[in-house]
Amino acid sequence: MTHDVGLSRRAFLKTAGATLGPLVLCRRGLAAEEAPANRIGLACIGVGSMGMGNLKSFLWTPGVQVVAVCDVDALRRDEAKGVVEKHYTDQKPTGGWKGCAAFTDFRECLAREDVDAVCISTADHWHVLCALHAAKAGKDIYCEKPLSVTVQQGRVLSDAVRRYGRVFLMGSQQRSEWRFRFASELVLNGRIGQVKQVKVGLNRGRAHDPVTPMPVPKELDYDLWVGPAAYRPYHKDCLHYNFRFISDFSGGQMLNWGSHHLDIAQWGLGTDRSGPSQVSGKGDFPTDGPYDNPVTFSVDYVYANGVTLNCSTANPSGVRWEGSQGWVAVDRGRIAAEPASLLKAALGPEAVHLIDSRSHKDHFVECVRTRAETVAPCEVGHRSATMGHIGNIAMRLRRPLRWDPAAERFVDDDEANRLLGRASRGPWVLA
Repeated sequence: MTHDVGLSRRAFLKTAGATLGPLVLCRRGLAAEEAPANRIGLACIGVGSMGMGNLKSFLWTPGVQVVAVCDVDALRRDEAKGVVEKHYTDQKPTGGWKGCAAFTDFRECLAREDVDAVCISTADHWHVLCALHAAKAGKDIYCEKPLSVTVQQGRVLSDAVRRYGRVFLMGSQQRSEWRFRFASELVLNGRIGQVKQVKVGLNRGRAHDPVTPMPVPKELDYDLWVGPAAYRPYHKDCLHYNFRFISDFSGGQMLNWGSHHLDIAQWGLGTDRSGPSQVSGKGDFPTDGPYDNPVTFSVDYVYANGVTLNCSTANPSGVRWEGSQGWVAVDRGRIAAEPASLLKAALGPEAVHLIDSRSHKDHFVECVRTRAETVAPCEVGHRSATMGHIGNIAMRLRRPLRWDPAAERFVDDDEANRLLGRASRGPWVLA
């Protein structure tokens, strides 16, 4: 493999996909055939449970070298640094391995010249700000779902990603699993006839007894963890996975699992860049304790063409589209249809075909090199999160709402529109 040695490292990365064939790599480590300048330098921001899983996956992704990790928890940060350094030491890569940098503040990560892309796996209320800073710094972005904690945040980030020309992949891994893609293609190609209704099943949320503030662990920069959200005293049960059940930090299961299954429902409907026109719902909200997102819920959406979608903790997990000539249902590890012959259907070249991504991480790297749009771009991640946001708003207001997906506003409802955004704790503001 050859390239013009006069190109800058970043310029080469931007043009490599268009001018070069696939890089010669080994699944057991970076191959000697690839020079360090050709690799995509990755920083992993947020290295908790999901973040550590993403980091380990990227360590084995051809064409990537993890050059930095960042976390406000020093124990997690140091563990991640050790995992990276052990991996590359064990693989004995050629080409100037100098160790893995480690940071508490993500802005220091983004200032590094050797960082070409970031993997953001922080708590949900940090996704947009981290990604927004990354876009402005010229980094490509892999970001865990849900995209945002408000509709307003999502719109700001999607516009910024487009304005700065960044490659963005939402961590909606189901779009890189053949069952979800095939089920959506069956629906899009009319194999179940005219779609009448969709049923989406999500996991239940959680409640928690009232808590008493606890001392902040010495390894945790808690003020930075809270960041733009409303400040509350520290308690161990309000961080890490459990932050999802606190509305200051996330949107409950409507955003956590909804960003997966509502995303696929819209993929199959062909509405993943728009949305419904009506929403209503009811939820069982905790009455005390720190968790305030609904535990059980049922939310109904109506689209302009009359299709209805029910999202409920009472429905079987996954997505089921029902049409005039049959149905198809999909969940992780399972796909079913009526008639069953649909599962053997051949979709010819004239059919609607969705992006065929077999591996989310490999797909991200490919798109970074080619500058192609990903299977789950920022605008789609924003629209999927919006489904959860407007559902939560309808439940909290306890009345039906009319939604304009083009304007991203509720129709003639100032009270509901005020809930589309929220103030940020200084100095963390959207700009």
